[in-house]
Amino acid sequence: MESTESEGGIGFVGALAILFIALKLMGYIAWSWWWVLAPIWIPFAFLGAVLMVMGVLALIFKLAA
Repeated sequence: MESTESEGGIGFVGALAILFIALKLMGYIAWSWWWVLAPIWIPFAFLGAVLMVMGVLALIFKLAA
């Protein structure tokens, strides 16, 4: 018999984003929306940077061989 339960939830990053959005809308912080939404976009930017570095290194090693 298979279990249909899943480990769901929004996680730390999602909770932090919701907290920042709520604080911004209530006027407790006067940050730019870029920084309020940073918990959402920074992980994607980091992943993109890592993939770009890996691509450049792969190209360098391919050309050097």
